[in-house]
Amino acid sequence: MLDLKGITKTFGGVHAIAGVSMSVASGEVRGLIGPNGAGKTTLVNLISGLLTHSAGSLSLDGEPLDRLRAHERAALGVARTFQNLRIFPSLSVAQNIDVARYSGRGAAIVEPAITEFGLSDKLNQSAGSLAYGQLRRLEIVRALALNPRVLMLDEPAAGMNEQETDALGRSLTWVRAHTDCAILVIDHDLKFIMSLCDRITVLNMGIVIAEGAPKEITKNQEVIDAYLGETDEQAA
Repeated sequence: MLDLKGITKTFGGVHAIAGVSMSVASGEVRGLIGPNGAGKTTLVNLISGLLTHSAGSLSLDGEPLDRLRAHERAALGVARTFQNLRIFPSLSVAQNIDVARYSGRGAAIVEPAITEFGLSDKLNQSAGSLAYGQLRRLEIVRALALNPRVLMLDEPAAGMNEQETDALGRSLTWVRAHTDCAILVIDHDLKFIMSLCDRITVLNMGIVIAEGAPKEITKNQEVIDAYLGETDEQAA
């Protein structure tokens, strides 16, 4: 579904992303983890078109994305949420969703998603009146309104308590069951990532240092050294 080959991004000679290659299949949930500054959000910005890559190529279902702007990629089904929420606070919840619904490819999943993500009774409220966790869920529903082929979630569980994170995980599992889109998730909550994802890609200093199933990643010494740290059991 989503194919990256040798993606590189330099800022003033500094390689923020260095030769990243990655393929995410239709229906797959892929985690993207790594220490702060590893390049995770930069990579999502490159895929979505907010940044232009310096080298390499991007394609979606075999269609090149390299020359397309962000709104053109969105129209093809590249949807995302942001680490820092980008909701229209003065618009209602319904209007926030409609912004994407009418600019995308049309998505039958929108109405059931509104229910699944707990927004049915809040459609007429201003988005600015919602609690933080509800805003996170609204941003996901708005992304789903684009009828995405790729859904990228940047820190969707940030600021949520354990109960909210568990509920979010169940809702994303529901999305997976009701769509065939590829899902790429960045999050620092490792329990959330490990329980949700089929495979995990680990970035460090803009380079992919590991890729595999969650159990493989937790046992990878390079990942432990760069990001996870050793548990008491591993250190013994």
